[in-house]
Amino acid sequence: MKDRISITMLDGGIADVRLIRADKMNALDPAMWEALADAVDELKAKQSLRVVVLSGEGRAFCAGLDLSSLSNDRDPEASSAGGSLADRTKGIANNAQYAAWGWRELPVPVIAAVHGVAFGAGSQIMAAADIRIVHPDTRIAIMEMRWGLVPDVAGMALWRTQVADDVLRELIYTNREFNGSEAKLLGFATHVSDDPLAKAMELAEAIADKNPHAIRGAKRLCNMLGHASDAEILQAESDEQVKVIRTPNQMEAVMAGMEKRKPNFTD
Repeated sequence: MKDRISITMLDGGIADVRLIRADKMNALDPAMWEALADAVDELKAKQSLRVVVLSGEGRAFCAGLDLSSLSNDRDPEASSAGGSLADRTKGIANNAQYAAWGWRELPVPVIAAVHGVAFGAGSQIMAAADIRIVHPDTRIAIMEMRWGLVPDVAGMALWRTQVADDVLRELIYTNREFNGSEAKLLGFATHVSDDPLAKAMELAEAIADKNPHAIRGAKRLCNMLGHASDAEILQAESDEQVKVIRTPNQMEAVMAGMEKRKPNFTD
């Protein structure tokens, strides 16, 4: 993993996660697919984790699939990430889908800082973040149709709560390229910034200063919005509130606010 993904733990439980295959614009070869899955699993095990900032080193966030890594004699039912497309090898996902969907499964917020290009699978990994900050000149495309394929790295499950149905259909059907400024208008991006990583780190620090148990509960609620019924969401709101109300961390949030000081939460 260490020659494809780096994880640096910063103060406050912030994980600075970077794709580091810069010479290939962080394109996804078998080692990168595996490294993304390993990074997710490593982060899931960190109890002190409060927020993740995901970015790419070099000229790009992620250029998508490394076509040179594909062999002509590969089983057509095999995933480029290894294993079968049909088999659910990572919970509800296959290996390739988990490279994106795994970030949605992390119990804490993920902020993507996106520059250069986010093509194909790169655009779908970007979509898995809770918050997406892009440079205005970032080049983005749902690229699969160019190769006669359909998007299959969890993008369909992720974009449905972000982008209007007709907009998504057009961009899938045409694989039209668009930039970061348009991505913000269309729903693919949360913010546009000339320095996405600095903006992401600033936002991560603000999130890390909140009750970590309330943040995790809020992410679980947000993750329900695309599929749960009204009744299920209302019940989940109550269940999550019961978990945090009058706990030491919730009381610390109140006291820190009243005393105008930095809170001291426990993990």
